[in-house]
Amino acid sequence: MDQKICLKEKIGYSFGDFASSMFWKIFSMFLMIFYTDVVELSPASVGTMLLLTRLWDGLNDPIMGIVADRTSTSKGKFRPYLLWVAIPFGIIGVLTFSTPEFGPSGKLIYAYVTYTLMMMVYTAINVPYSSLMGVMTDNSDERTSLASFRFIGAYSGGIFMTASIPYLLDFFREIGSSEAGSYQYSVAIYAVVAAFFFIMTYLWTKERVKPLEVKNSIWKDVKDLGKNAQWFIMLGAGIAVLIFNSLRDGSIMYYFKYFIKDQTVPLLGEMKWDKLAGAYMTIWLVTNMIGVLLAKPVSARIGKKKTFIGAMVLASFFSIALYWLQPGQIGLIFLLNIFIGVTAGIVLPLIWSMYADIADYSEWKTGRRATGLVFSSSSMSQKMGWTLGGAVTGWLLAAYGFEANAEQSFESLKGIRLMISIYPAIGAALSALFLLLYKLSDKYMKQIISELAEKRQ
Repeated sequence: MDQKICLKEKIGYSFGDFASSMFWKIFSMFLMIFYTDVVELSPASVGTMLLLTRLWDGLNDPIMGIVADRTSTSKGKFRPYLLWVAIPFGIIGVLTFSTPEFGPSGKLIYAYVTYTLMMMVYTAINVPYSSLMGVMTDNSDERTSLASFRFIGAYSGGIFMTASIPYLLDFFREIGSSEAGSYQYSVAIYAVVAAFFFIMTYLWTKERVKPLEVKNSIWKDVKDLGKNAQWFIMLGAGIAVLIFNSLRDGSIMYYFKYFIKDQTVPLLGEMKWDKLAGAYMTIWLVTNMIGVLLAKPVSARIGKKKTFIGAMVLASFFSIALYWLQPGQIGLIFLLNIFIGVTAGIVLPLIWSMYADIADYSEWKTGRRATGLVFSSSSMSQKMGWTLGGAVTGWLLAAYGFEANAEQSFESLKGIRLMISIYPAIGAALSALFLLLYKLSDKYMKQIISELAEKRQ
């Protein structure tokens, strides 16, 4: 398809990931501390809840993909879900960060119900959104451009949230809201913004590609995937990367609230712990974006595999170094955050690119193409890594004797420090070890793509 996608439509497409990323970062960075310090649930029970609800959520991705593939409306297959789910997405987001006056058991049940519903609507809008790019155009360069706009939207949404939420929470506290009310009202603002941007994506985009009606056996596709060793390697690496990210995300608020506390910062003066945490999270996302931009030139020079392994080894090394820093060394803490953010960001686009290589490899090896199944598995690996990281965060807090809103013991503080440094470093190192087994080098993939082109002709 020679038709170019206009700038307005690319911006409209990026709005969808802006909306999704705001809530993804709210969940990964604030939900655990909201449940333990505001709702006052035990960290162990929260960890178990996150594991059980997200395991169910992981099954929803391929189900939603199958449903969306079989949807047919005058507005397309995927776009309508952005309109249908936008408002329920916002409403359930607010309910997730609400605290009804129930007893401890009632609060835990409420958390199970609302978080499960939240993950279901997140899947119901995010899977069609991700699939939309494939039917907006079949021009490879335009898809690359759309993917770039999507990354910009994603990081912009995360940065917008992390940079603004400490000030929103403070604003609502100052006008008399409780801590629970401050969270609820702040999330309500993000919910309105998210619903608006999802609807704008619906209005500013268009489906053009009409997929061929080909009857493929789902069972045969699954069997092919089960025989693909490179897929298993990438699945393991992807889960390890997400464990690395989710452990860091989930521990940042605890690290600053209980270990760093309020600090005097050169040139800025006295800063409260929550503002420092917000700045730390914002810098983390900005440096992730820098890493994303570096991924292509670095991997073009030394190859995807070497770039991935090198980035994860460095991320592991810098994370270990963070453990030894003390609260007064705030400058070094932020400097290490920059190094960790850049190295961690480099692998994010490489993961998606390598899954595309695995789809080509699968077609070359079996004669059958199951791109949707391969990419839904990448989404599943994200959910699994996020699931395990979130659950482990809760269990570690409990194991080290964490008590919400209290002065922490030496062991508890040690556990919080380990959760943001050593334990994520183990996840990064594991991902590098998985990639040592990966055999789809850039040179090998050029050969495979060349042979595939001949077969398709």
